[in-house]
Amino acid sequence: MTALSELDAMERRPRRSIRHRIMPYALLAPALIVTFVVVFMPMLEAVVTSLYELVLFRPNASRFVGLGNYVALFGDPVFWTALWQTCIWIGLTVPLQMGLGLIAALLLNKEFAWRGIARALVIIPWALPSVVIALMWRWIYDPTTGVLNDLLIYLSILQTAVPWLADPDKALYAVIATLVWQGFPFFTVMILAGLQGIPRSQYEAASIDGASAWRQFRHITLPGIAPILATAGLLRIIWVANSMDVIFVMTGGGPGYATYTLPLYAFIKARQNLDFGYGTSIAVTFTILLGVVVALYIARSMREVEK
Repeated sequence: MTALSELDAMERRPRRSIRHRIMPYALLAPALIVTFVVVFMPMLEAVVTSLYELVLFRPNASRFVGLGNYVALFGDPVFWTALWQTCIWIGLTVPLQMGLGLIAALLLNKEFAWRGIARALVIIPWALPSVVIALMWRWIYDPTTGVLNDLLIYLSILQTAVPWLADPDKALYAVIATLVWQGFPFFTVMILAGLQGIPRSQYEAASIDGASAWRQFRHITLPGIAPILATAGLLRIIWVANSMDVIFVMTGGGPGYATYTLPLYAFIKARQNLDFGYGTSIAVTFTILLGVVVALYIARSMREVEK
């Protein structure tokens, strides 16, 4: 009986081992299938669509043009304008959000009365829908009834009302200010969580050694929150780069092309002009460029971590 039991156990062991190896893949399969259907299939469809001249109000004239849409991009001055403004959009918005979020987190990390309420109130800009924020700030910037011009004139900073969203030189920066206000709570919450994870004993030891507040911030606080800043910065670069709802509601891309970014240009071409071939070629090009930026950002972050 003992020999038979050992023989049965030896026969079951390979079956059980195979089942254990297959189980993780079986559990991951539903998520992988959903990800492929929801994410990768539309991406592949977009790449294929970008190879066609596909204008919906001329469906019978659709034809395969290969890389023709991409070649046309290089001769499109609006594309280059939108690309440059996208760089400004990302390059100003993310650092300003991070800086403002860091300041707010440092303040909220201190002990003071009603700190809990202050921490709850700082989330409000992040919690509001983007359309609500865009409409609210469009009213604030209004040259006739907006509160911003009234306040600046009252403080004698301006002499006359400024049409913030109608001036090609100011419109993009006005929208950037709106997005900075909306997005800084994300950094505040992330950085505040990191600050609370730094042991107080490190600050106490630094104070005993005579380190100033700046040296404590530079040698204790910044290294402690550096991984959080890197991760949060990467997420915000991706989100801000793809954000177009605030611009669309506030200016619609105007005046002229003054507030065009590549996602907005792709949306207008595909959804308003119904030129899906050219619109998706803009979107695919932007995805590749953003992927390069993200890859460089990750590589630089990894080098900083290794140091």
